[in-house]
Amino acid sequence: MANKATKPTDALIGHDAWNIQLDSNGHLKHFLTTEGLGSDILTQILDTAENFTDINQKSIKSVPLLRGKTIVNLFFEPSTRTRTTFELAAKRLSADVLNINISTSATSKGETLLDTLQNIQAMQCDMFVVRHSDSGAAHYIANNVAPNISVVNAGDGSHAHPTQAMLDMFTIRRNKGADFGNLRVAIVGDILHSRVARSQIHALNTLNTGDVRVIAPKTLLPVGIENMGVNVFNDLETGIKDADVVIVLRLQKERMTGALLPSEQEYFQLYGLTEARLQAAKKDVIVMHPGPINRGVEIDSCVADGSRSVILDQVSYGISVRMAVMTMTLGREPEKKTGKGDMHADGVGDNK
Repeated sequence: MANKATKPTDALIGHDAWNIQLDSNGHLKHFLTTEGLGSDILTQILDTAENFTDINQKSIKSVPLLRGKTIVNLFFEPSTRTRTTFELAAKRLSADVLNINISTSATSKGETLLDTLQNIQAMQCDMFVVRHSDSGAAHYIANNVAPNISVVNAGDGSHAHPTQAMLDMFTIRRNKGADFGNLRVAIVGDILHSRVARSQIHALNTLNTGDVRVIAPKTLLPVGIENMGVNVFNDLETGIKDADVVIVLRLQKERMTGALLPSEQEYFQLYGLTEARLQAAKKDVIVMHPGPINRGVEIDSCVADGSRSVILDQVSYGISVRMAVMTMTLGREPEKKTGKGDMHADGVGDNK
């Protein structure tokens, strides 16, 4: 049986807590969380990413939209896909990119986070892309940087991962269309520790998704998760029945304290996504995963590599979405495509 969801109201979303993300004109200044942002902002991100997807498919992939801007990647946690796609996105926008190696920086000598930030912003940078193990770190940084600096959250603790959520929304839109109202989206796995799941749920509800489901053992579900506007299931096949989209999450073993699971093998027997279990979903279901994948734990290889998997598309679309976020926060959006399908901005001609 599913626990019935209560769709969140604006009051529950809590705009006051997140209005730091918008400037006085209502434009995106920081991108810290999908929570509290309206559908107009999220749709604008997706629409802008469409333009960059066209660019990323051309032989010359760079545009001068952020020429002269300096973007600093501050990753206090390990990352492959997120860090590299942020770096590639910035370079394709012609920005200068500075990657700070935290393990060899002055923070390893006892320098505080605030001192590190102040020293880097003294170098006249324009944006911090931040990943940190502490929930709320991105908000703390955004509250303490100079007014001319934008902050993008690349994942903070178990709290939020907004660009991952938006590239997931973009992947869904590309495969299922712009109307989310008739979609059934199932999120499977470690909901308790997943910043990705939280950001996905907020984005899906803001985009008026018809049915948002979370599926996990009770030990991996936050208390009161149904108040976020989701239907809760503890049985995998029941939860993914007639789903249009199945998003599989990684077990966040590094964040687990205590014995939340008997074993990985038992978890796979009950919650691992296999071809047999996927039969319960719709025939044209798409399967997604934010990575890194633990094959044989949360998903079978034949599903991860199968015809219904769009996992590698998520990685590709991540570049376009992060380009969109960077240009929107720094106020340099591309112009709409012309009638011939070419994009022009700041004197950019046809990139063939």
